[in-house]
Amino acid sequence: AGAKDDTFSVLDLAEYTKNQPWWRKIFAPNSESSAEKYNVATQLVLGGVTGWCTGFIFQKVGKLAATAVGGGFFLLQIANHTGYIKVDWNLVQRDMNKAKQQLKFHSSGSKIPPEVKSRADEVIIFLKKNVILTGGFAGGFLLGMAS
Repeated sequence: AGAKDDTFSVLDLAEYTKNQPWWRKIFAPNSESSAEKYNVATQLVLGGVTGWCTGFIFQKVGKLAATAVGGGFFLLQIANHTGYIKVDWNLVQRDMNKAKQQLKFHSSGSKIPPEVKSRADEVIIFLKKNVILTGGFAGGFLLGMAS
């Protein structure tokens, strides 16, 4: 019988992903736009389908979250009126005033951190390079939210 001595090369995916994160390839300023890779119809279909799926899921999750939050408030109000919960409104008012002061303090002299600004710039560059794909996604998202 003929035994083969096959040798295989091993690809360490963990090491590869450390060196090449996928989001860097997508959002990097020097990444090529989808207009250079795909034709207009493909970009619109791809953007529209992914937008519709995202909008549909967003709508369903949003309804579920709104129902859960609304039901929670409703149950808390019932518990408050039946006497299971006693609310110290003076403490609530004092904490709200502290929160307002903190918000005024943080919003008065704060600027956007440079990390957030650079990420926002990368997203804007990506959206400008892929305007057809972005338009298809936006239209599909709105259709998904409506369905």
